[in-house]
Amino acid sequence: MNIAVVGTGYVGLVTGTCFAETGNNVICVDIDKNKVDMMRKGVVPIYEPHLDVIFDRNIQQKRLQFTTNLKEAIDQSQIVFLALPTPPGEDGSADLSYVLAVAEELGEIMTEYKVIIDKSTVPVGTAEKVHEAVAKKAQVDFDVVSNPEFLREGFAVDDFLKPDRVVIGTSSAKARQILEKLYKPFVRQGNPIYFMDERSAELTKYAANAFLATKITFMNEIANFCELVGADVDAVRKGVGSDSRIGNRFLFSGIGYGGSCFPKDVQALAKSGKDAGYNFGIIESVMKVNHEQKYTLIRKVKNYYGDNLKGKTFALWGLAFKPDTDDIREAPSLYMIEDLLAAGAKVKTFDPEAMENVKKIVGDSIMYCANQYDALEGADALLIATEWPVFRAPDFGKIKGLLKENVIFDGRNLYDLTNMRDNEFYYESIGRKTVLGHYTKEVE
Repeated sequence: MNIAVVGTGYVGLVTGTCFAETGNNVICVDIDKNKVDMMRKGVVPIYEPHLDVIFDRNIQQKRLQFTTNLKEAIDQSQIVFLALPTPPGEDGSADLSYVLAVAEELGEIMTEYKVIIDKSTVPVGTAEKVHEAVAKKAQVDFDVVSNPEFLREGFAVDDFLKPDRVVIGTSSAKARQILEKLYKPFVRQGNPIYFMDERSAELTKYAANAFLATKITFMNEIANFCELVGADVDAVRKGVGSDSRIGNRFLFSGIGYGGSCFPKDVQALAKSGKDAGYNFGIIESVMKVNHEQKYTLIRKVKNYYGDNLKGKTFALWGLAFKPDTDDIREAPSLYMIEDLLAAGAKVKTFDPEAMENVKKIVGDSIMYCANQYDALEGADALLIATEWPVFRAPDFGKIKGLLKENVIFDGRNLYDLTNMRDNEFYYESIGRKTVLGHYTKEVE
């Protein structure tokens, strides 16, 4: 099938590449000429495991192309995916200006029937707005469909090629038939394609992300309570997660969720509720608690050293909001860096993929190191913000030799408490007892 994907951000690029991988002819559109030129040369502009392999393969086999010319792409395609940014506005609502602007342009340039698909995460009622925008100048028939993505950064290629489910919102029998054929190769193992109305499909994505964000945040609150009463959140997590009604995923405590989806989508759902005269009390609480959770590790640092951190140097392992991505949107590390610098501290950091993205935001106000151990040299303590695999089994003897003190503040609960005690570390994590190691200082 012939497909156009408008927008080559995270969702658009994964969508276009994966459709090409199953034998479709895909042309991706972006207004950024430099980015298009780079992708034509086989350079992937984002980090996502395994994407580069199929990206290169499909360019070589001429199933994946790139252009800045929207009309060129539309003329070649029957199916048009809109994978455009929907950034949050000041009031929390999703900004649909990019989506609607392209929709109007589609109405002007279409010369035959097209299926136009909202792949971006958009509020309830967007498909109708897109239909209105296209219809202003369209001289041909078309259908607008909602087809939300459910991609996890770090696992996006596998999620797309082997989806748990495909959700398609359409009231058109013709569009349904086309999309059923398009997605058939992805559900050969029997995973479902759910057809529903457009509004329900739009809400399904928001509801899914809001629920997962709530699950994460609830466990973070349990972790905070564990610290007060002397319980161990890891034990609680296992006991709770073994209940089949709850499940064991998204129950790991930490320093809050971030990324491109959860913060934006939860905020947009809350705003949509207000617009409809409904207050999402749980979701409002989730946003508030998650914001506070991002400062949890810094509060532990200040409790240990005092509020004045002037002259202190901290090694920070991890910058991305999660491992296996270079995405730093709403990453807890950014909140930590801002707070540490404001308190007069210096920061030395290492992340396998995200350092360039952070440098675009904070510049040279922190030091970027070639590896995790370089960040430790001369630092007073180690802070861990992202659970990259490379941080899971470090050389603790080397850590002790490089740090000024054997002090670790772990926002991702990477290490065993007994091991930390045996290695004589002062070790604070989330929802677990503090390991004093060979230190005798009392922690309030």
